[in-house]
Amino acid sequence: MNKDATLQTINGEPTLRFERRLAHPPAKVWRAVSDPAEMAHWFPAAVEAELRPGAPMRFVFPGDLEVEGASDGEVLEVDPPKVFMFRWNDDVLRFELLPDGDGCLLVFTQTIGGGRTGLLGAGRTAAGWDTCLAELAGRLDGTTVPARTDWLGPMEHYIEKFGLAEGTVRETGDGHELTFARDLVWKPADEVWRLLVGGTEPSIGGEPPTPATNGYVRPGKVTKADAPRLLEYEWLHEGTPAGTVRWEIVSDPRLGVRVELTQTLPRRLAALRATALAAWHVHLELFFAATHGDQRCPWPADRTDQLTRKYETQLT
Repeated sequence: MNKDATLQTINGEPTLRFERRLAHPPAKVWRAVSDPAEMAHWFPAAVEAELRPGAPMRFVFPGDLEVEGASDGEVLEVDPPKVFMFRWNDDVLRFELLPDGDGCLLVFTQTIGGGRTGLLGAGRTAAGWDTCLAELAGRLDGTTVPARTDWLGPMEHYIEKFGLAEGTVRETGDGHELTFARDLVWKPADEVWRLLVGGTEPSIGGEPPTPATNGYVRPGKVTKADAPRLLEYEWLHEGTPAGTVRWEIVSDPRLGVRVELTQTLPRRLAALRATALAAWHVHLELFFAATHGDQRCPWPADRTDQLTRKYETQLT
């Protein structure tokens, strides 16, 4: 059984690590992971490169998928049949083959560039490499690996495991700011916006669209609306505006699309932080699933209670 990917910090950089025991000698696996003609059978993009350090690399995605800057790369290390390392966009990929009986152990790492924004995509990246490495093993074994149909489940698994869905609290001059950022893969911003506003056209002074609200943070009036990028509204405490909730959809041509959510709280309502964090944590879980066609009802109250207790512990 294959091990889950791990996310470590190495030399100050977030690094995904995968291990696969392969029943093939290093020389055979080396060709599969370094020869562009062989990589075409399992690697997510077509590779054009010479196997020498310093050589430029080019990556071409299939079909209509275009990722700005994703074609840029450079060969960093070639030590057959042990180590092949190269840069792809802002990341560094390293394949190491260790003899293991009549086969070998493949240790594959990806050092994730792009700072905090790049790290947000580690869940989908790990799920993607699990699939690619299964196809690599199948190619070596001479078997066909069924095409993956469930991407949402594996991505959610890694997002939870790596703690990528958690919100943060920052003190401000007059209270607190709760912040979340959630990777939405490469969903078009217009599509994400339509889902957020439920097909309506929010207007300043009007009611915020239902999909952007939940029962734990009572909504007030819309204060800003700029489709398909920004929605902000007041939230109410005991019928009076107490702060704002801000949804922002950000399109990064190199790193994908993400949603950023911020709620401001006055200092006097600090006791509400854990509940609000839990509510938005769950809300964004549901929103992420919805962007992948999975509409989940009813609201998972048990999950919200569980997360409230977790955030209460963190905040004490």
